[in-house]
Amino acid sequence: MMFRYTTPKFIKLLFPSLIWELPNDANKIYLTFDDGPHPRITQLVLDILKTNQAKATFFCVGDNVSKYPEMAKQIISDGHSIGNHTFHHVKGWDTPTAEYVDEVKSCDSLMATKLFRPPYGRITPKQIRVLSEQYQIVMWDILTRDYEADLSIVKAFEAFTKAIKSGSIIVMHDSEKAEKQMLTLLPMILEYGRKQGFIFDAIPS
Repeated sequence: MMFRYTTPKFIKLLFPSLIWELPNDANKIYLTFDDGPHPRITQLVLDILKTNQAKATFFCVGDNVSKYPEMAKQIISDGHSIGNHTFHHVKGWDTPTAEYVDEVKSCDSLMATKLFRPPYGRITPKQIRVLSEQYQIVMWDILTRDYEADLSIVKAFEAFTKAIKSGSIIVMHDSEKAEKQMLTLLPMILEYGRKQGFIFDAIPS
């Protein structure tokens, strides 16, 4: 079912100030990784991206950056961009706006970026208004669902091939929960994209 993996058009229309995809004429697509950095898994991702001459954007949890600062530095050193994913991976719907903004600011103190992605994609209109004054809030149009332990790799990959287009933003996760599924899907996505003539690029931060 395509609905499971792609963002419905009406959602994008409801929140036009959020970045769902990046319009361009350069045949670029944008891989993004949420919830890291992780000292082992993120390194595996960086190695795969380097082998495939691909760039990506990593939306990092501040608590993980504080634990593994060298890995965060390695992401940037390898030519990728980095984004804010709050300090403790909190849900916007369940968090008062002032507290949520503090979470973003705390994460921001560890990295220099204007990119922000709300964990779980859950953010209130008020939080959007406040954070949009300083950040580009980046969502996605393709969700791989690599965090699902029972994910059908075949169905997820098929959904990706049907939905991918120039400017697409794809979500994956460099986390223990997603590791197995992500490391299976990532090489498949990179190979398919390359064969279709796409360039994997980082979102400018």
